[in-house]
Amino acid sequence: MATVALSLAGLCLLWSLAAGFWPSRAFPPPLEVWRVLVKEAASGDLSYHLAMTLWRVAAAYVVAMILGSVIGVLLGTHRRADAFFNPWLILFLNLPALVVIVLAYIWFGLSESAAIGAVAINKIPNVVVTMREGARALDFRYAEMAVVYRLGPLDYLRHILMPQLQPYFAAASRSGIALIWKIVLVVELLGRSSGVGFQIYLYFQIFDVAAILAYTLAFVAIMLLIELLLVQPFERHATRWRRPA
Repeated sequence: MATVALSLAGLCLLWSLAAGFWPSRAFPPPLEVWRVLVKEAASGDLSYHLAMTLWRVAAAYVVAMILGSVIGVLLGTHRRADAFFNPWLILFLNLPALVVIVLAYIWFGLSESAAIGAVAINKIPNVVVTMREGARALDFRYAEMAVVYRLGPLDYLRHILMPQLQPYFAAASRSGIALIWKIVLVVELLGRSSGVGFQIYLYFQIFDVAAILAYTLAFVAIMLLIELLLVQPFERHATRWRRPA
C-alpha cells in the first residue's frame, strides 16, 4: 500500500508540474480538480451519479458473467455446438459497442433495461471465449473420479468444475469489470439522465475539464478500491487450495 500511495503521489506531482508549465483551462491542476470534487460531494450530486453508474456496472457484470460462463462451458465441452455457434461468436466479438447501444435504444427505448442489456451483450462474447478455453482445458480424469465416488451435480460443480475454471473465471471477471464500466459511460452519455457518463457529457458541453476529471477520477478510485478490497481477496481465497500448507 505504501508503494501505491507513493506512486500516486508521484503522479500528482508530475501532473502539478505539467499544469504549471502549461496553464490552461483545458488542463487544470490537481488542486482545482480536488476543489470541484469536494464541491460535488458536498452537494450530493457526486454520490448520486456514482451510485447510478455502479448499479449499472454491477447489473451488467452479473448478467454477462452468468450467461457468458454458462455458454462458454457448454461450447467448450460440446464440439459440435462450438463449431455451429463459432461464427455467431466471431460476429458479436467484432460488433462495435456503439452499434449495439444505439440499436438497443432504438428497439427497446431509452430504458434502464435497454442500457444494461446493451452493456451485457458487449461483454458476453469475451466471457464466452475465456470460459470456453477453460472448459477445453478441463482434466476429465476428475470427472471420472466424480462418477466413481458418485458425486451429485452440486458437489461436482463445487469440487471438480469450479476449481479448474477459477483462473479463467477470474481473468474474465477482472477484464469484464474494466470493460463494462467504460461501456456504461457511453451508454449513459447517449441515453440516460444520470450517472458519471451523463455528467461528463454535461460538463463537456460547457467545457469544464476540472469537473470531467473530478467525476472520472472519483469513479476510477472506487473501481480501484473494489479491486483491492473485493476482487484480490476473493481471488486469494478461491485459490488457497493451490498454495502449499
